Amino acid sequence: MKNPDTLQARAKALHLHGLLAHWPEAAAAGWAAALIGWEEDERARRSLERRLQGAHIGRFKPLCDFDWGWPSAIDRATFEALMTLDFLKDATNVVLVGPNGVGKSTLARNLAHEALIHGHTVLFTSAGQLLGELASLDSDSALRRRLRHYVAPSLLLIDEVGYLSYSNRHADLMFELISRRYEQKSTVVTTNRAFAEWREVFPNAACVVSMVDRLMHNAEVVSIEGESYRAKEAKERAERKGKQRRGGKS
Repeated sequence: MKNPDTLQARAKALHLHGLLAHWPEAAAAGWAAALIGWEEDERARRSLERRLQGAHIGRFKPLCDFDWGWPSAIDRATFEALMTLDFLKDATNVVLVGPNGVGKSTLARNLAHEALIHGHTVLFTSAGQLLGELASLDSDSALRRRLRHYVAPSLLLIDEVGYLSYSNRHADLMFELISRRYEQKSTVVTTNRAFAEWREVFPNAACVVSMVDRLMHNAEVVSIEGESYRAKEAKERAERKGKQRRGGKS
C-alpha cells in the first residue's frame, strides 16, 4: 500500500484542493492513489504535447533508423552519451559539424526530442530564421522580448549555421544570444563550417572570436565526415523509379 503521507503530498503538488478537503475519507476509501496517478499522467501527457508543439522540431528520422555506417567518420559513442542528456546539467553546448547531408539536423532533432520527453523545454530553429526575425524587429523593447523567448528554453538548437553569410548586425545578435545563454543553458549548433571559417559566415564582424569562444567553452563537438545521405537517397529513388518504368513497358 502506498504511503498516505506521500499521496497527500502529491495531491498538494497537483492542487487538488477538493480531494485534500476530504482526505481522510478518500484515503480510507482506497481510490485516492488511482485518481492522483491519473491526474499526474494526464498532466504529463498534456505538458509533453504543449512542449512538442512549441519546440518546432518538425518531422525527423528516429535515431534507431539512423544509418551509422553511411558517414565515413562519426563519433557514435560521444553522440550516444549526449542522448543521456547529462550535458544539460552543466549547461554544456553541443556542436555538430560536417558537410551538407550527413545527418547533423537529424541528430540534433533526436537530441531535442529526447530532452522534451524528459521534461525539458526545447526550441528548434534555423540560423536564418532566428537571425532574420531578430534583425527585423524595429524597437528595442520588441528585440528584448524576442531575445528572452530564445534565452528561455532549457535547450536551444540552432540549425544550419554557415549556409548563409550575415551582416555585422546579425553577428551582434547571435553574439548577444550566445552570451545570455553562456554557462546558464545548453545550446546545440549544427554547422557545415569549421570555426576557423566563421569569419566567412559573419564577415568583418568584430565579435566572431568572442562568440566562438563562448560557444566552444566546455562544448562537446561531434565531427561528421562523408558524402550526402540525401544525395544517396535521391539516387536510390531515381534508380527504383527507372526500374519500375522499364518494368512497366510492354
